[in-house]
Amino acid sequence: MNILWDFDGTLVDSYRLFVKLFKKILADDTAEEEIFRHLKISFTHAFEHYGFSEELKEKLRKLVNELEPSEFIPFEDLEKVLELADYNFIVTHNSRKVVKNVLDHHGLTGHFTKIIGYEDKFPRKPDTSAYKHILKEYSVDVVVGDRELDLIPAKELGIATCSFQNDTIEGMDYYVHTYKELYDILRK
Repeated sequence: MNILWDFDGTLVDSYRLFVKLFKKILADDTAEEEIFRHLKISFTHAFEHYGFSEELKEKLRKLVNELEPSEFIPFEDLEKVLELADYNFIVTHNSRKVVKNVLDHHGLTGHFTKIIGYEDKFPRKPDTSAYKHILKEYSVDVVVGDRELDLIPAKELGIATCSFQNDTIEGMDYYVHTYKELYDILRK
């Protein structure tokens, strides 16, 4: 079994960090819950909603790159699911360097065969290009993501989908809130 993963909000609890960075840049009384709702749609959506200039987007990227790997916390029972797979892949809008540093810090790097980050210059999800790139060499049995834009490419390519901690996305094959739930599903 091969699994393609999103990174932020799927493998690691990073939205709590991104919300704080957004709030720092906004420097106003915007509620964290509101920022979170917009980020869960997409960063592009949040940038547009809050009117981020290119300068502010770059400032946010710099702040994200300055986060310590220890600040990104893997979700509970994640490693059990990673160990079920023959191959695990990551397609993320985050920096491959940030992802690798986080995985290294938590001893998870060895579980991943391929990591595609923004440096790889693929069009942003929900475009299918990065997924198709992986499919040239490997099969993928399920895609796990926390946002609709992570799962749309899988649906378009006929791959099973698993929505992690997001019941608002319609038409997914699986909905889980913990990796123990996914572990139990995939073991069957």
